[in-house]
Amino acid sequence: MEDAGPSLLPDSLLYQIFLSLGPVDLLAAGLVCRRWYQVSRDDFLWKELFYRHYQVQRHIHRYPGSDSWYEEFQRLTDSVPCVAVERLREHTDQVLHISFSHSGDFCASCSKDCTVKIWSTRHPISLQHSANMRPHHWNYTQFSQFNSDDTLLLVSGVFVGPHNSCAGEIAVFSLDGFNLLSRVRNKPYDVFGCWLNNTHLISGNLHRMGQVTSCSVLWLNKAFQDVESENLNVVKRLFKIQNLNASTIRMVMVADSPDVLVEAGNKVEEVKQASPQTEEEEKDSTEEEDERERDIVGEDAQIAAALQFFMNDHIQEQQEAPQQPTLSEEQFETKVAQWYAKYRTKQPDGPHDAGEGSKKYLIFTTGSLTYSPHQIGIKQLLPHQMTTEGPVLGEERGPNEFFDSLDHVINIHGHIIGMGLSPDHRYLYVNSRSWPKDCVVSDPMYPPPIAEEIELRVFDLKTLREVKDPLRAHRAYTPNNECFFIFLDVSQDFVASGAEDRCGYIWDRHYNTCLATLPHDDVVNSVAFCPVDQELLLTASDDCSIKVWRSRRSLRCSQDLARSSPWSAAYDT
Repeated sequence: MEDAGPSLLPDSLLYQIFLSLGPVDLLAAGLVCRRWYQVSRDDFLWKELFYRHYQVQRHIHRYPGSDSWYEEFQRLTDSVPCVAVERLREHTDQVLHISFSHSGDFCASCSKDCTVKIWSTRHPISLQHSANMRPHHWNYTQFSQFNSDDTLLLVSGVFVGPHNSCAGEIAVFSLDGFNLLSRVRNKPYDVFGCWLNNTHLISGNLHRMGQVTSCSVLWLNKAFQDVESENLNVVKRLFKIQNLNASTIRMVMVADSPDVLVEAGNKVEEVKQASPQTEEEEKDSTEEEDERERDIVGEDAQIAAALQFFMNDHIQEQQEAPQQPTLSEEQFETKVAQWYAKYRTKQPDGPHDAGEGSKKYLIFTTGSLTYSPHQIGIKQLLPHQMTTEGPVLGEERGPNEFFDSLDHVINIHGHIIGMGLSPDHRYLYVNSRSWPKDCVVSDPMYPPPIAEEIELRVFDLKTLREVKDPLRAHRAYTPNNECFFIFLDVSQDFVASGAEDRCGYIWDRHYNTCLATLPHDDVVNSVAFCPVDQELLLTASDDCSIKVWRSRRSLRCSQDLARSSPWSAAYDT
């Protein structure tokens, strides 16, 4: 008699009834009888509920390798780290950055209280405060990164000089004893720095050439700067890149994947082969190179000649067309710098082959129109640039010094405020605040206004193309004339980001849908997934705290341990 009522209802009517229910009610209804249970597990029904509940676009198919829509619904409901289990309040000022070790056993937090705190994550629920490092001359710490075998920690800091001028420095600490091993100056401070390999790190320096022109130099530094011999290098210059319109190189990171830029490099080569030079063109090109070398008579003389050339050219233009507006001082300087760079920039020789499995690329924010970072630059590292040992190549000085060209540039048309790589380094995720459509930058010192809505954009580094619609939900309010960063992180299935609306956010990488909102009492500056367990997430905030978030599934698995742990009461709502 139990099945008599439902069995009289056609399946189509049962579907309509179930579609009107929520997922929890649907599961409860499935317990009524066998017939209801069978319909409540119908894959078509769960597909409709999935698209409706998570607001997924209909053209997106089910995650490859999944068996059913019911399992996908269960996965997104159960495995997202959205339950707050702890709140750590050991910092006394804004927490700016959080990072995990590769093993997941430790994490490091940086703060405006000028400390770097190391936390142990070996306990299944709690983070235990293990160590505290305070560089004595810094005003605050802003970024940290563990090397590949988790024996060293790179920490980036800022110290404020006279007239509120800021400079940066990178320090390397050992995790065995927490000893300071080396210190490297870093300018501008928001280059942050990063590890190239287990024993070498990258820093930056900035050299002003004029009011709106400069050059950025990227350096390779040995983590252990003990000088055993005067013939052993501890630092090597990698690239010198010209900056226009008050722009600079910032936020450097390393992509390590043989598949990166494969198709993009092939397309460049195809274009070259499609339009080969004639013999006469090659001769002209050779003569132009020879003439270029002969014209180099010293850097100061070259700049003076360029200034004189453009001054005469500008005066002549004004005489011939007096109605044209006069160039501003910044525009005139940029015009000179562009002409100067034309003869002082080394062009790439073509696709480089560094060997399968050993290709590394520098990825950084830069620009060409204004000082706010609005482009992503990419430069491949060659084998001889992986270490400071051996001859110091490419460090010409004086009249024969050249700038290095970028291999690839991605234009964002907005202010970039954060970047992160997928675990396989195939995809680049970019937090940006867009400029108004069709806006024109007329003055490099006055960038366009930026949107409050943050767009999390995804680029395939194999093709350099944007592959998904931007992810949206988070917001930021800092004006475009201030430097700020919202750090993001990417796991196998999820991407998370902080925001200035007092929340962190988690999206599913496949379905492009926002899965969770993680509240704080102030700006969320940084997020970090545990590399070995994406169901553990940390968020760092201006409210001086770090929150620990876990999934419902992981909490059920560790429920007994959580009850018996003295740390289980650490979370304070």
